[in-house]
Amino acid sequence: MPERISGQALHSSSGTPQRVTVSVADAGRRLDLYLASRLPELSRTRIQELIDEGRVRVGDLPPKRAQRIATGDVIEIEMAPRAALAASPEEIPIELLYEDDDLVVVNKPAGMVVHAGAGVSSGTLVNALLYRLGKLSAEAGMVRPGIVHRLDRGTSGVLVVARHDVAHRALAEQFRARTVHKTYIALLTGRLARDAGTIGLPIARDPRRRTRMTARLRSGREARTDWRVLFRLGNFTLVAAEPHTGRTHQIRAHFAAAGHPLVGDTLYGAPARAHAGGISFAALGRVFLHAAKLGFAHPHSGVPLEVRAPLAKELHAYLYELAGALGIDRRQVDAALRGYL
Repeated sequence: MPERISGQALHSSSGTPQRVTVSVADAGRRLDLYLASRLPELSRTRIQELIDEGRVRVGDLPPKRAQRIATGDVIEIEMAPRAALAASPEEIPIELLYEDDDLVVVNKPAGMVVHAGAGVSSGTLVNALLYRLGKLSAEAGMVRPGIVHRLDRGTSGVLVVARHDVAHRALAEQFRARTVHKTYIALLTGRLARDAGTIGLPIARDPRRRTRMTARLRSGREARTDWRVLFRLGNFTLVAAEPHTGRTHQIRAHFAAAGHPLVGDTLYGAPARAHAGGISFAALGRVFLHAAKLGFAHPHSGVPLEVRAPLAKELHAYLYELAGALGIDRRQVDAALRGYL
């Protein structure tokens, strides 16, 4: 049954625009929040899109998202379906680490989203690749062409992309079978006592904060991360982490559950600013997590292929700053990172 507001039915189907009148109790609310509370089947993002498209009117005027509504305001909503999304080419610089007729391997910078979604419609890795290459696999759909796996927005490093559907299916099967070998470089808060280990805690959506995952519950999906220490810098530990499963935020959630959140990862409990040698460092501005190495069988030839992405410059510089504050020779840092620079 459609919800009723001020005696009028509000439907979420296209056709005749719906009209509602603001009650005394709702006066002063933001327009987008008001409509979101009345249309739970639509996301707030979609409601904002309808406002931006001019499909919402307050009286005779097109409003803004944050406009405050008043008692007696008559709101008219045209419930138009969202246009089908498709990624389009954009001229955005991108570094290719490997390229052939079947696939490309990209060095994704931190801050770049892999594909459109969750309010992001442009400036993505897919947009950049379509401009650079012209065509990608259609196996994952028009919004995510070529995308076999993903990296978080704040994570930099190596990512493989399929150029056609046959390659896509072959690569996707390797990820499903867990035969792809992934190595990440992460800087942890705290000093690990052991030199290597495994975290095998299950991972689930955090029931208290839905934007993050947790490995602190008994329930969840199986997950395993192997790790080894590369270098210790005072109260920080640089590690190479190898996830054997591909859970969302796996490395971040695993080390947070172990009491060692990644530097810069405030979502999982790391402080906003690091302290070392009596110095308080400026916020890193990203999570210290870099996909350094990816190994898989070539989808056409079956020949083993390993591609490495050098540690992001801002992360390398950050390690130098920590080393300097702690009186550690930079050459020791570089020696620990041999093979990742």
